[in-house]
Amino acid sequence: MFLGTQFRARDDDDYRVMAQLGIEHVCADPTGNPHDWTSDILERHRDHLAGFGLSLDMIQLPLSSHVIEKQYSPDILSAGPERERQIDSICRLIERAGAAGIPAVKYNLNIIGIPRTELETGRGGSRNDAFRWDKADHEAPPTIAGVVGEEENWERIDHFLERVVPVAEASKVRLACHPHDPYTPPGYRGVTRVLGTVEGLKKFVMMRESPYHGLNFCQGTVGEMLDNPAEEIFDVIRWFGERGKLFNVHFRNIRGGKLSFMETFPEEGDMDMWRSLKTYAEVGYRYMIMPDHVPQVSGRDPQNTAFAFTYGYIAALLQVLNSEAQ
Repeated sequence: MFLGTQFRARDDDDYRVMAQLGIEHVCADPTGNPHDWTSDILERHRDHLAGFGLSLDMIQLPLSSHVIEKQYSPDILSAGPERERQIDSICRLIERAGAAGIPAVKYNLNIIGIPRTELETGRGGSRNDAFRWDKADHEAPPTIAGVVGEEENWERIDHFLERVVPVAEASKVRLACHPHDPYTPPGYRGVTRVLGTVEGLKKFVMMRESPYHGLNFCQGTVGEMLDNPAEEIFDVIRWFGERGKLFNVHFRNIRGGKLSFMETFPEEGDMDMWRSLKTYAEVGYRYMIMPDHVPQVSGRDPQNTAFAFTYGYIAALLQVLNSEAQ
């Protein structure tokens, strides 16, 4: 395991800061629409990062966490007229990533985005993302995808996997899918979020089963699915880890659980992150451990500051873990 990040660099100075803080592996994207990333663009981007001592371990497919209206490939989950063309474009992008030596890609199968309620006050006055079902807009209308029930959602996901998993196998590129964040009751905004439960994620990774088909395992999101994350998270890590389905880890914590939680810094939430890291090690996880969301802090460079704190926290845990293994 090693420290990683998916922080979107604003300029080359941000890459320099990453390297100076001890990061050697990143998930980072070229600019522009991913459907337009040619082999030359990917290779130049890889080489540019290498100039800062950073290894390009992962890129984002054009299937993001945004609400479907803001995505580059909306027809894949809405079953629109451009679905096959968009899937074919993703297949070609996976092939180009493999040819460029990029070993993994992350993606979402998301229709309604990442629902949250109002920001809440955290440590020292930080502003933290939260989701309280009793404060959510239960009458929020469906997206352009309309009403998508459980069976229909699974059919569309399976159709996508049927096309892309063989390409990923041939290209030796790991497909890392992010869970639905957060769990919401069936039918919210017209959608039953089938990747918003642990059982749904288990079903997902066994569909079109392949060593190249797994998860971008967001520990915070998985905690949001659980009644008691502090006790339940370790068995969930073990189930997916023992089956080789963990391809990236978002090392994020929460306070609360299913349908009522606030995001926190890693060491102040309900889940024991040191015990979590040891559990990842026990199941043989060997890729990036990275921050995901961070609380909003004060200062001149608030996001970089919050991420830097979390990098240091992860680096310290990894150092202790490695010293105990010697």
